[in-house]
Amino acid sequence: MATVELRFSALPEHVRTARLVAAAVARRAGVDEAVLDEVRLAVGEACTRAVGLHQHVGITAPVKVALIEEEKQFSIEVGDEAPHAVPGVKTSGDAADELEAEEDEMGLAVISGLVDDVEVTAGEDGGLIRMTWPTAPAVLPPI
Repeated sequence: MATVELRFSALPEHVRTARLVAAAVARRAGVDEAVLDEVRLAVGEACTRAVGLHQHVGITAPVKVALIEEEKQFSIEVGDEAPHAVPGVKTSGDAADELEAEEDEMGLAVISGLVDDVEVTAGEDGGLIRMTWPTAPAVLPPI
């Protein structure tokens, strides 16, 4: 299992770089060319979400992206360190927080529309979005 790790400051200008790196590693891992645009868009959305969460809370820690090549699949994990609402715990009800929550849900809906296999985990210590795509076996040219 090969893994590429990327960490970047929570600034919007770094999201494009994360998208380009993710697409290049996905291509090399064997993700179908027809799906690479979806990979780019999904990674861009996940990274933009993480950057927004870090900026909203004032976290200076970097956004983390792991690109994981496994035998028959390729996964991308985008992690943030922003505290997320824990189910069952009442929030303040602040209008800005409600708007932020709506934008967060919209971003997750976009990602779910682009990627068939998505796992989202979140808690007080941060969140993680794991997206997985199938890969084709490598075909070596004849000798």
